[in-house]
Amino acid sequence: MSTADNDATGHRLHSLVATLMPPMRSITGHGVRATLDLVRAALPAQVPLTVHEVPSGTPVLDWTVPREWNVNGARLIGPDGRIVLDAADNPLHLLGYSVPTHARMPLEDLRRHLYSMPDRPDWVPYRTSYYNDAWGFCLTDRQLAALPDGEYEVQIDTSLTDGSLTYGEIVLPGATDEEFLVTTHLCHPAMANDNSSGIAVATELAAMLASQPRRFTYRLLFIPGTIGSIAWLALNPAVTGRIRHGLVLTGLGDRGAPTYKRSRRGDATIDRATARALAETGRPHRIVDFSPYGYDERQFCSPGFNLPFGRFGRSQHGEYPEYHTSADNLDFVTPEALADSFAILRRTIEICEADQVWRNTSPYGEPQLGRRGLYRSIGATMNRASIEMGLLWVLNLADGTNSLLDIAERADLPFDAVANAADALAGVGLLVAAPAAAAGGPGARDTLPIAHVPPTGVPEMPVTAALPVPPTRPGAPAMPAPSTPSVPPPSVPPSPTAEVVIR
Repeated sequence: MSTADNDATGHRLHSLVATLMPPMRSITGHGVRATLDLVRAALPAQVPLTVHEVPSGTPVLDWTVPREWNVNGARLIGPDGRIVLDAADNPLHLLGYSVPTHARMPLEDLRRHLYSMPDRPDWVPYRTSYYNDAWGFCLTDRQLAALPDGEYEVQIDTSLTDGSLTYGEIVLPGATDEEFLVTTHLCHPAMANDNSSGIAVATELAAMLASQPRRFTYRLLFIPGTIGSIAWLALNPAVTGRIRHGLVLTGLGDRGAPTYKRSRRGDATIDRATARALAETGRPHRIVDFSPYGYDERQFCSPGFNLPFGRFGRSQHGEYPEYHTSADNLDFVTPEALADSFAILRRTIEICEADQVWRNTSPYGEPQLGRRGLYRSIGATMNRASIEMGLLWVLNLADGTNSLLDIAERADLPFDAVANAADALAGVGLLVAAPAAAAGGPGARDTLPIAHVPPTGVPEMPVTAALPVPPTRPGAPAMPAPSTPSVPPPSVPPSPTAEVVIR
C-alpha cells in the first residue's frame, strides 16, 4: 500500500471511529442496534451484515442471556434545580445497566451512588453493573468535590425487559468452508480506542476481504463482550469445527506498539503468521503469551473449545491510564496507528491465505530447474540468493507435512520468497497440494480436535460448499480444497433450543 493510500485509510478509519462513538450502547439494547446500523452504512453495498437477536433468558453454556437494557434519559438535578449531570452529554455519566430510579435524597446518601477517579480528577470513569441491580452516576472528581449540600433529584429513565441480545455477523464465503473468524466487541460506549477502533478496523477488513479472492470463508462478528462470544459459541457449535484461524480485535488506535497475544495453543498458524507480519514491519512490537485474562479470546480459547485464537491490539488494557475513562477520546487515537494496525492485520491474513502444505512430485534427486525456466520466472523481483534458496528449500521440505510457514522458519527466509518459489514450482508441475490435515501441516495444527454439532432446533449458519481454491497471487496455480479429517463425537454440552431472530 502506498503512503497516500495508507494515509487515506488512516483518516477514513479515524472518521469512522468518530461516527461510532455516540450511541448509548451496552451489552444489549437499542444502542447496539444503532451501532450496527452505522457499521452497515460504512460497508460497501455488496457486503452483507446480518443482525441476530438472541432472546433474554436463553441458556448459553453456563450463562443466561440477560434482560435487555435501554436508556430513555438520565439526569442528576442539583438542589438549585439545575442539571448537574446528563447522560445525553456523555454516555459515561450513567452507570451501565442502571435500574430505573426516580428519587430525592441528600448528598450524603447520593454519594454512595457516585463514581469518580481521585487520581485523575478531570476524567469520567466508565463503570457498569450488568448482573447486579444497581444505579449510579460517573463524574469527574472535581465535579464531585464541588457538589453542594442539599437535596438532589435522581432521574434515571431506563428499562430492563425481556428482550434480546443483539450481535452483527458478516460471512464472506471462500473457496473452502474452512473459516477465519474475526471478532470485536461493541458494548463500550463513548470511547475511541476501546473499542470503536476495533469496530472500525473490522469494518474496513470486511470491505477489503469482499473485494478479493478468498481461500478461507471469513466470518466477522460484532458482539457484546463476554456474553456475546459465549452466546455465539453456544448457538453455533457446527461452525467451531471449521475455524482454522481466529483474531480478537481491540484497542487498535493508540500510540503504543502493536501487541499480539498468542492463542492458548501458543504455536497455531495464526500465532506464527501474526508474529511474522509484525517482524516484517521492522518496528518495535510485542508478543505476549496467552493468559485466561483479557477479552473474548478467553472464551474461544477455553479448554473445551481451545480454538486457534489470538488477540491483536496496541497498548494492552489496564496498561494506559486512559483505559475505561473519558480520556479515551478522539485525541487519544491517531490515523497513523489505525492505519498501521490495519496494515499488520492485512499482512497476517495474506500469510494465512498463502500458507499451504505442498508435496514435491519429483522427490528423488534435485529436479532440473533451468530447463523449466524457473529462475527467469521470478528472477527479476527478488534477491537472487533468496530466489534460489527458496526454490531449493521448498523442493526439499515439501514432503506433504511441512507448511510454507514451516519452511520459511526453518530456512530463515522471507515468507514471500518461499511462497513465490512454491507458486513457481507448482506452475511447472513440481508441486501439488497436499491434504491440509497432513501431519505437521496447518490443517493438523489448527484443526479442532473435537467435532461440534448444533443442538436440536438451533439454526445453523449457512455453509458454503467447497470449491477449487483460487490462486493466492497472480499466476499461482489453483489448489484443491483441503480434505476434512474425521473426528470423534462432540464433547460440548448442547444448549437448549433458542429462537434466533435474524434481520
